[in-house]
This record gives sequence, structure tokens and C-alpha cells, in this order.
Amino acid sequence: MKNILCLMLLLVFAFLSCSDDDGPEVPEGPLLEIKGADISFLPEVRQSGVVIRNADGQQEDMLVTLKKAGVNVIRLRLWKDPESPTSGFASVKALSEEIKAMGLKVMIALHYSDTWADPGHQTKPAQWEGITYEQLKDSVYAYTARVVNEIEPEYIQIGNEINGGLLWPEGRYDQPEQMRELISHGIQAVRDESPATKIILHYAGHEYAGTFFSNFTSLDYDIAGISYYPYWHGKDLAALRASLAQVVSQTGKPVFIAETSYPFTLEWNDWTNNVIGQNNQLLSEFPATPEGQQAYVQRIKEIMLDVEDGLGFCYWGAEWISYKGENATNGSTWENQAFWNFSKRALPVLQVYKD
Repeated sequence: MKNILCLMLLLVFAFLSCSDDDGPEVPEGPLLEIKGADISFLPEVRQSGVVIRNADGQQEDMLVTLKKAGVNVIRLRLWKDPESPTSGFASVKALSEEIKAMGLKVMIALHYSDTWADPGHQTKPAQWEGITYEQLKDSVYAYTARVVNEIEPEYIQIGNEINGGLLWPEGRYDQPEQMRELISHGIQAVRDESPATKIILHYAGHEYAGTFFSNFTSLDYDIAGISYYPYWHGKDLAALRASLAQVVSQTGKPVFIAETSYPFTLEWNDWTNNVIGQNNQLLSEFPATPEGQQAYVQRIKEIMLDVEDGLGFCYWGAEWISYKGENATNGSTWENQAFWNFSKRALPVLQVYKD
């Protein structure tokens, strides 16, 4: 009897030992470092009083729904002195504090403008018009230092979609030395005031992205970010993946998709023209349905998981519903690409954020 008992104990220990050795390793932390959403219009959505609901139909704040879904980074644009306070310093700082209090990370998209900055628009802040180039560099440093010192974001973009440069005309891409100097002053301010903040350079599109980032190898940044919208940047997802891998190979920097989006319908919910409304703007394998939107973002996630040193993605306009009402002519151009449907109920795309 004693021998049988010993044999049984030995078998149990052997089984446990094999289970420990042969079982799958449990990954530490999220599979992607950045599972983000840009919700810069959130203050205006809240002010409108529109009732927002989660997927179960229960009233729930957008930030709460996003966190429960698995979003871990919130991206916010920051304008210098905008006409509306929403993307101004005080508003962005307050929202950043709320985001951090919820245990989420903050990414600041620093536009260095009073309004939208993108490949076709890089207008200097009005306050910086008429100053000398040396004063402009000092202003970039001082402003950036204040932003990271007071907001302390985990990530910050030095410029937004800077294909053609920033702070025109001084920082245009055809003046590469001045463009580098202006970016460098922003970078130095971050390093001096908030060393833990990761610095991003941001390019719109993936074609020629490797060439663009290769021109800035001397700059001390941490992450290469690109925007990818199929209807603007091409519908070949294999080419997108190849471009991302090329950026990593040529720069030695990790890469992520800083902006992307996809429609859940081609219909509209206000009288403001939408960016997407035609079938020929879609990827053939992803219809403009809630399921198609979810499948598209899932594919983007899979691409980022497949790319070596791929950090993740950030969805742009997740919150940009038609909060000004169905008759608004100055409402949303993006409500059919948001994460909430026309009934203001969360869509299945949010399931992609779960690990």
C-alpha cells in the first residue's frame, strides 16, 4: 500500500512538472504597447448633452467605455491659441489629468499651430508671426517645455503629419536644415523637462515613409508614426506592412500607426458632408458595415503584431459623432467612422482592443 501511494505521488509531481515546462508562456502586459484612440472632440460631445451608450445600451461616458474595451492610450491634439477652447492648452491639460486618473496613458499631438496642421497646412501660431528665426526656435523650445512640464504625457508628437515640414515658411521640407533645427528644439525641450516622455515624428501615408524618416536619423526621437487611411494612402495592405517594416529597418526605430479609421456605414446623420460616402473609397474585402469596420481594425492590429518593433495603432475620430444634431451643417464629417452608431451606441469594433 505504501509503495502504491509513493508511486501515485511521483506521478502527480511528474505531471505538474511537465505542465510547467510544456505549457504556453503567458505574455507579460499587453501584446501591443499602443492600443489608442484619438478623442479630441470629447469635451464638445460632453457639452452637447448627447446621451452616449455602451454596447449593452446602458448610458456610459465615452472614456469609460473605451477603457473597459481595452484602450490604453488616448491621443489628443493640441493647438496653440485656437478660436475654440476645446483643443487649447487649458482644455487639453484638464482632459489629460482625467485620462491619467483613469489609469490610461496620454499622447499629445502637438500641431504648433492655432488650427489643423497636416501635409497641406502648417500655419504658424499667430503669436509667432513676424518674429525672427532665432526667436521662433526659442518659442518652439519654451512652448514645448511648458506642455510636457505641465501635462507630462507618456507620448508626444513633435508636429503633426510633417511631410511638408512644420511652422511654414521657415520650417518647410525644402529647407531641411531649418526643419531639423525646429524639430530639434522641440525634442530638446522634451528631453530637458520630461525625460520619460517618448517622442514621436509623424508622417502621413506609408509610401516614401522610409525615405522621409531616413532624412532625420540624426534627430533624437523614439518612435516613427504614420497616418494610414485607405482612401487617401492606397488600398494595398501588403504594401502598408512592407512600408512599416522598411521604416523600422532604415531607422532602427519602432513604428506605429498614429491615425487610421474606417466607416461602419456610408449613410450620414447630419447635413455636414462626410469624408467617406462612396463604395469606391472602400477596401473591397471590408464593407461599410459594423462588421466590416471591426474586421478592418482587426487587420490593422494583426499587421502591427506581425511587424517587428510594431508598437500598435491609434484610431482617429473615434468620438466624432453627430453631436450637434441631425440638421447641423457644421457638424461631423466623420460620424459614419466613429465608434458609436447613429443611435450613439458603442459598435463592435471596440472588441478589437481586447488582447
